[in-house]
Amino acid sequence: MPTLGKTSPFLLLLLLATLFHLSHGDVGTCSHYRPPYLPTACYGNSSSHFPSSNLFAAAGEGIWDNGAACGRQYLVRCISAAVPRTCLPDQIIQVRIVDRAQTSRSRPSSNGATIVLSSTAFGSIADPSARLVNVEFQQV
Repeated sequence: MPTLGKTSPFLLLLLLATLFHLSHGDVGTCSHYRPPYLPTACYGNSSSHFPSSNLFAAAGEGIWDNGAACGRQYLVRCISAAVPRTCLPDQIIQVRIVDRAQTSRSRPSSNGATIVLSSTAFGSIADPSARLVNVEFQQV
């Protein structure tokens, strides 16, 4: 019977890597949009699904999932941008998907983003003058 004492550290690390994810979430791009936010692809003219914190988002095509994204919540963190110091350090927010970016009434600051945050949400993690940032996000 083999003993762990003779197992190479690389094989042990490989075994542990398969048991635990090394990443905290997915990586994508993030833009922002401004009012008007209604109507939405998820809830029409009802604003009752918008969090009172104004931390909400429209789903890009990569996470839209034929409308299944409506109501999902994500943790979002800015990780980089074209301009240094755009991301606010150590800021993680939780947002609720209330719309589809491709059809939102207000157009995103940059097309094709993975997730499009409300102006309040975007300003919580990055300089609001930025058009697009790279983010790490995870469904909760």
